[in-house]
Amino acid sequence: QVQLVESGGGLVQAGGSLRLSCAASGRTFSYYTMGWFRQAPGKERDIVSVTGWNGGTYYADSVKGRFTISRDGGKSAVYLQMNSLKAEDTAVYYCAADPNGYRASSYYTRSWQPDYWGQGTQVTVSS
Repeated sequence: QVQLVESGGGLVQAGGSLRLSCAASGRTFSYYTMGWFRQAPGKERDIVSVTGWNGGTYYADSVKGRFTISRDGGKSAVYLQMNSLKAEDTAVYYCAADPNGYRASSYYTRSWQPDYWGQGTQVTVSS
């Protein structure tokens, strides 16, 4: 049974930093594409960042230069380092994993539909 468990969310002041973690279990994730989505109140869930097993990365324009996605050496965990946080970054952040290869076009068109999801972790940025 695949499980994705996020941690690291919380309350932070604008300009601060948080590091989200996602621990994956139940499969060998070495060749999975993994990423982060977020959903703000009243808005649809949207892609934040994605990383493929071969190192390919995608960032939404709204987080470029502020957020960094990474994976551990065994590739069973994915992280999201969030710096210079803004009030508009407030959302529930979800980890996602997909056995299909890295497909940048699906991220830019916001059409990526991962097979597996975590339960989400709340990030609140106070202004």
